Amino acid sequence: MRGSRHLYKYRLALVVNEVCVMRYDNEAGKGDHRHLGSVETPYAFTDVSTLLRDFFTEVERLEKNGDA
Repeated sequence: MRGSRHLYKYRLALVVNEVCVMRYDNEAGKGDHRHLGSVETPYAFTDVSTLLRDFFTEVERLEKNGDA
């Protein structure tokens, strides 16, 4: 996969009222990154288990803060 150093293709999204609040993905050409609102930042992918844990930890944080 162009931009990523692994063979996984992923896209995890938190959508609230038809609006994408947060997304973790590795779009071709961009590599591993996440979107929080309109801000895009790199994501250091290590393995699938960590990816899922990081994503759901962020979901919980957003829900706790009322952002989701």
